[in-house]
Amino acid sequence: MKFEKYPFERLALLLEDIVPNADFSPSSLTIGEPQFDTPQFIQDELKNTTTLLNKYPKSAGEDYLKLAMRKFIQTRFHVAINDDEIIPVFGTREVLFNFPQFLLHDKKHPTIAYTNPFYQIYEGAAKASRARVIHLDITKENNFLPQISDDELKFCHLVILNYPNNPTSATITKIELVKWVKKAIEFDFVLINDECYSELYFGETKPVSLLEACIEAGNENFKNCLVLNSISKRSSAPGLRSGFIAGDKEILKEYMLYRTYVGCALPLPLQKTAAVAWSDEAHVEKFRAIYKQNFVLAKEILGIEIPEATFYIWLQVNDELNFTRELYRMKNVKVLPGSYLGRDGIGVGYVRIALVENNEKTAEVLHRLNDFIKFTEKK
Repeated sequence: MKFEKYPFERLALLLEDIVPNADFSPSSLTIGEPQFDTPQFIQDELKNTTTLLNKYPKSAGEDYLKLAMRKFIQTRFHVAINDDEIIPVFGTREVLFNFPQFLLHDKKHPTIAYTNPFYQIYEGAAKASRARVIHLDITKENNFLPQISDDELKFCHLVILNYPNNPTSATITKIELVKWVKKAIEFDFVLINDECYSELYFGETKPVSLLEACIEAGNENFKNCLVLNSISKRSSAPGLRSGFIAGDKEILKEYMLYRTYVGCALPLPLQKTAAVAWSDEAHVEKFRAIYKQNFVLAKEILGIEIPEATFYIWLQVNDELNFTRELYRMKNVKVLPGSYLGRDGIGVGYVRIALVENNEKTAEVLHRLNDFIKFTEKK
């Protein structure tokens, strides 16, 4: 089984021979990891529940955690789900890797489609599943919305969307998601929306969930439809490894049996802590305000438009590899070439910038970035 190098490994190779300008402090805008302390009340809950380490956790997740997640879905998306329509998971990355293997194992000619550019675990899962891949190219020309013909959908067993999108920051409307729900029913494929950035939004219009689109489409049992979400971004707690998969209970019933063999149950102290985090919205609002101000700064300094969601800038440049190398050399700033996040030429001419620092640090590094862009434009 041969996997591609992860984007960050490729970046290290790209930059390995460069000596960055020591006049500037190092700044990395490459990884989508919030650079803030996890809120104290979350840390305290973890410290106070270590006595539970003497017990095995259930693979299905504890009732209190499922209840907290269900209440989050109800409050945020106005969709009521039942206990058998959700599974707490050990972060969504493990689901994105093992769910396709579970689903596609018995398919004669397994086929998976996913948005391109993409979170590389999608590709890894396809390789592990020996699946044929259809890339759903999302570009400026198609408003970063996936396009696929009915003839291709007939062969799909699994389609993965990712909205709000990493890396492009694009969002999708409920109307568009309803179309996908109807296609999933018509062609009988499983549709997933990876919604891990749903809580990082900046306007009055909140990103919608595929669960909402199911209700709108009259698919009240969420047939063939699943969503993933995570606490990592919303609570600045990626190390807590708390996420969920929710939707079609018939699929989840079989997947739950599979998970009992995988052995990825969340330790009880982490489940207790995650339940507290999922149940609180005040701390999320504070983080949203910081990220929004970062984009206000980016608009003022770089002249970019503020996206509706995520903490990424998908910046168009002439040569993304040279841009990345020279920015590091001259300004000691690391960004991620867009071509490392896509295939078949998608992502070429872009860099991804993660605005995950506080406002003061973000302003300083954005000024460095702007000075570099102005310098290169004069050449």
